[in-house]
Amino acid sequence: MHNEYQKVGVTLELLHQEYLEQNEGGYGYTQFCVVYRDRLQKRRISMKQVHRGGEKMFVDYSGKRPHLVSFMTGESTAVELFVWVLGASSYTYAEATLSQKVPDFIGSHVRAFNYFGGVAGMLVPDQLKSAVTKACRYEPGLHESYVELADHYGTSILPARPRKPKDKAKVEVAVQVAQRWILARLRNETFYTLAELNKRIWELLADMNDRKMKAYGGQTRRERFLKIDKPALKALPDDAFVFCETKWVKANIDYHIDLGDHHYYSVPFTLRDEQLKARFSQHTVEIFHNGTRVASHRRSFEVGKHTTIAEHMPKAHQEHLQWSPTRILNWGKSIGPSTAALLEAIMAERTHPEQGYRSCLGILRQEKAYDKLRLEAACARALHNKARSYKHVQSILKNGLDRLPLPKAASTQATQTTIDLHENIRGAAYYADAATDTLDKSYVE
Repeated sequence: MHNEYQKVGVTLELLHQEYLEQNEGGYGYTQFCVVYRDRLQKRRISMKQVHRGGEKMFVDYSGKRPHLVSFMTGESTAVELFVWVLGASSYTYAEATLSQKVPDFIGSHVRAFNYFGGVAGMLVPDQLKSAVTKACRYEPGLHESYVELADHYGTSILPARPRKPKDKAKVEVAVQVAQRWILARLRNETFYTLAELNKRIWELLADMNDRKMKAYGGQTRRERFLKIDKPALKALPDDAFVFCETKWVKANIDYHIDLGDHHYYSVPFTLRDEQLKARFSQHTVEIFHNGTRVASHRRSFEVGKHTTIAEHMPKAHQEHLQWSPTRILNWGKSIGPSTAALLEAIMAERTHPEQGYRSCLGILRQEKAYDKLRLEAACARALHNKARSYKHVQSILKNGLDRLPLPKAASTQATQTTIDLHENIRGAAYYADAATDTLDKSYVE
């Protein structure tokens, strides 16, 4: 009858009616309840808590811990034993983790959900730091990542009260059983990696869940799980929960933030110097301002590099990024070969082509004040005089020197040949490659 009472929706009143159908003239309802509760008090194990199928999952770590041995030094290091148990069936999950820190704690939950193939209505952890940020008997503060996990799986969290082990008696017993039937059997075995250790733990765990329990009439934990807990568990979501860290950051003058690994992510430039909240996993980075997501990036671990979205930049910076060596050269070719050759020479003599953009744009914009023919002639004279600046071209046009014939009647072809052979010129192949490269978009001053 007690097994039936643990199933969802079953009440003592319903069980009493079924009892009378099989035992005419039996106990009245009040006496029936008294006899049932008296029976619970006399059982070997404490049954003060009646656990319903799929109602609660209890969480704890074992005080006794397994060990890993360093293959290089032979040094033994203690690791943690995480234990999960379902209240109604006592069906248990266990695994070893390197620590009790939040990433390991959350990861163990995800694997436990997959092991059970479902989610209980409530999680009952101890008030350890990975679950509870502020211990309190009445309103404990929950870790943000733990709340996000519970929301993702559609469950809730009810931490056990401080120094009240009976609130989680199920997992206290499960830890003892795991110590006896798992840790004790590992005492003479050596493990060098966590994967090795967990593989062996899961072998012993399967054996433990299939052992018959005297207190439940010889039923195994697995049998009770399939009858009581499994049908009542909520379905798993389509995607497993991905653990994310959170960090408060401030956007620098270049409207980029640093998560601490020296890779920089852009935010809208209007949020420069604002306090922002970054939420990041191994694959993504999300940035929030006053609860609103303002940026999302793919995670990168390239030290000293920048990940920038063009829309985050001021308009002037966006316009700057639209320019490339190829675009400038094509504009120059539309005016004439001497103009294109001069622009190429200017960019080639700079350490980076971007340093020559302003000079080139200044030359090209002389077309507005003068026509193409005069600008082409001025560029040809500047090439002949080995002048590599906007000011030289502007001076030639202002003084009308572009109208004078070049000394020795230098031809455009000869001028081009001179440019191609100049030791500082990179050549056309350089700009062909540059056209396919992404310019450094960290920020532009």
